[in-house]
Amino acid sequence: MAEERVQRRLAAILAADVVGYSRLMEQDEAGTLAALKDRRKRVLTPLVSEHEGRIVKVMGDGVLVEFASAVNAVACAVELQKCTAIANNGLADDRRIVLRVGINLGDVVVEGGDIYGDGVIIAVRLQAMAEPGGICISGSVHEQVGNKLQVAFDDLGPCEVKNIAKLVRALRVKVDRSEPEQPAARPAQAKPSIAVLPFDNMSGNPEQQYFSDGVTEDIITELSRFHELSVLARNTSFQFRDKTIDVRRLGRELGVQYVVEGSVRRMGERMRITAQLIDAASGNHLWAERFDRDQQEIFAVQDQVVRTIAATLVGRLEAAGAEQAGRKPPTSLAAYECVLRGVAIPYGNLDNEAERRRMFEKATALDPGYGRPHALLAHAMFLEWFRDTSGSDAMLDRAFGLAKKAVALDENDSTCQFVLGWIHLFRRSFDLAEQYYQRALELNPNNPEQVARMGFLHVFMGRPEAAIEWLMQAKLLDPYFNPISYCHALGTAYFVAQKYDDAITAFSRSSTMPVWVQAYLAASHALTGKIDLAGKFAAEVLRLTPDFSCARLTSKEPYKRPSDRELLLDGLRKAGLPE
Repeated sequence: MAEERVQRRLAAILAADVVGYSRLMEQDEAGTLAALKDRRKRVLTPLVSEHEGRIVKVMGDGVLVEFASAVNAVACAVELQKCTAIANNGLADDRRIVLRVGINLGDVVVEGGDIYGDGVIIAVRLQAMAEPGGICISGSVHEQVGNKLQVAFDDLGPCEVKNIAKLVRALRVKVDRSEPEQPAARPAQAKPSIAVLPFDNMSGNPEQQYFSDGVTEDIITELSRFHELSVLARNTSFQFRDKTIDVRRLGRELGVQYVVEGSVRRMGERMRITAQLIDAASGNHLWAERFDRDQQEIFAVQDQVVRTIAATLVGRLEAAGAEQAGRKPPTSLAAYECVLRGVAIPYGNLDNEAERRRMFEKATALDPGYGRPHALLAHAMFLEWFRDTSGSDAMLDRAFGLAKKAVALDENDSTCQFVLGWIHLFRRSFDLAEQYYQRALELNPNNPEQVARMGFLHVFMGRPEAAIEWLMQAKLLDPYFNPISYCHALGTAYFVAQKYDDAITAFSRSSTMPVWVQAYLAASHALTGKIDLAGKFAAEVLRLTPDFSCARLTSKEPYKRPSDRELLLDGLRKAGLPE
């Protein structure tokens, strides 16, 4: 009988291990294992997925990851080391998890889900050559990466590698690894900068986390109204939840001058909120307060916290002016809770969407004068219209009515302004759409989500390069910003800019693949001549939506320029999708 043929492929292999693993295990075995598990879940797995890699195996203190692209492997390693350093903030030196990483591009033997061979061995040997917190790559990786990433290299020259006959050229990737005790100071801000850390949930019930998160987010949103303040984005602040924080170190690393901390405790019909404003340079408290109130007074407490911070850092005159232009708070705590619960439900499947809509409907019934749930319900109805293939615009009309009502109820809520602008866009009222988008941005200029929304607007207005700049700006505001919609917006922008390979990469990084994204991927592959791949995505589109038609999708996409719509239509046709 003929021997089974050995399967081989070229792959970029990333090998990583934990420095001082034995010491960590000896000091605290249970704590170390729990910390490693948490790092893999919160840092490693999302980064590998984002950079299109595959975790081959985890070996105690180490991990082996396979990538089809050397560029993706190095980009992932750089982000992994940066995120690991951030995760170590506030930990004692003997409790920090520090990684060494090696990367090689070479031939590997594939057996089941595992990989073997010289390509793997070299990656592991390079890992051992890396400094703690550093990355060491082979010459073959460097040849592929070149200047495609904004990183520099130290060439170590040809090196002997155990069990490998020939010399291997090795290079160190220059990773920014300032010592935690003395991190490099960021440039001074022209205006006061502030980070609002997640308020602790002191209610004794983990399910109440959504409430303390909602309180925190509202304070961030309201502080963002003050153009004299630079407010750290929500996603960056929330990286420090449940961690022991050295405020002075945090201030240096994030480049903020002030930090807000607090807690929320619910006790029957009563509520206790604590808040404190800290000077990050000295660690001194500038202001601290405890509020024991009825739960219905939550909004008055939030407003008082915001006004006090703004008055302290900006000046009482502007604080008073912003108070007059502030949001209109709900009159019902139950309605507010429904909104927080609905917003906390992740996008991604129809069951989730139905539950989100139910929460927003309940909020509008509980408090008909509360603007935000009307806007959120309008957006939920819009999504239902977009997925509908009947050709009816009845649901879009209902969404439009709710969005107009939301703005009438609260014109100072950026969510209300955005949703009305979004629906104007899909109704082809381009000037009105831009007007409401701009107003939403003015109300919350520090919000990366609102900045990214401007990117989507510019895509459909026929300005793809400007759209890409807006989307990149959102990432500058918040490096951790990565909602599902971000990959979709970036992919669409690259598609309209006719950068199809970049569009494919952006779309492929999304954790969800709705039908319209599959359709764009089919069109992108078709327009690059990859008809086989285009056909696979087209088949998936028809499996998910048997009555799909090119005309129906392109009629819903609100492109202002007919040429952009024709470009999409051409790609869909070439992919073999029905008219």
